[in-house]
Amino acid sequence: MKMKKPLGYYNYTVILTYLGMLFAFAGILTSFSGKFLDSVILLMAAGICDMFDGSVASTKVRTDSEKRFGIQIDSLSDLISFGVMPAIFVFMITGQTVLAAFVSALYTLAALIRLAYFNVSEEDRQKTTTEKRKYYNGVPVTTIAVLLPLAYLVQNKFGISGTAGYIVMLVVCGIGFLAPVEIKKPNIVGKICLIIVGLTELLSVLFMGWDLV
Repeated sequence: MKMKKPLGYYNYTVILTYLGMLFAFAGILTSFSGKFLDSVILLMAAGICDMFDGSVASTKVRTDSEKRFGIQIDSLSDLISFGVMPAIFVFMITGQTVLAAFVSALYTLAALIRLAYFNVSEEDRQKTTTEKRKYYNGVPVTTIAVLLPLAYLVQNKFGISGTAGYIVMLVVCGIGFLAPVEIKKPNIVGKICLIIVGLTELLSVLFMGWDLV
């Protein structure tokens, strides 16, 4: 009897997507444990995986099913990495207040709606053209992977008391996710700038100390 293959796809084009989700899930666990520095580092690791997974996927000639699976799995991973994980982080670091729970829930919902809308629009777009997408509709959910570490750095570097900034950050990002605006995708120079910013943040966070269990 021929052994059936497990459901899904497991070629190299989806490895970074899977890895990014696992980093984010680990970030959720460390947030529950109150190890927020570790959570920030893991969020940034998920962001790095997301930055390059599309480029890796484009190196392989994929079937229509593989492309559609890539769209779905990328957005599902992004929901966990940049929707659920930051929401839980903010809820935990702000003292698990009712306000934090409410804002975190709405933030996650906004990320969910944006990603689902992206999936539909991207599948429709790929039916009419083979060109790469040139614009984002709304603020990308991955933006939080840059803003949250920055907020954490500022909070700790300057000894700012209070956690209202995290709540405001989620509100602004949630509104941005659903804003009906087109944002041009970064070109090679833009990507290099994002990498430099990310590396600067990562080195700054690592300089603060490593507390991973």
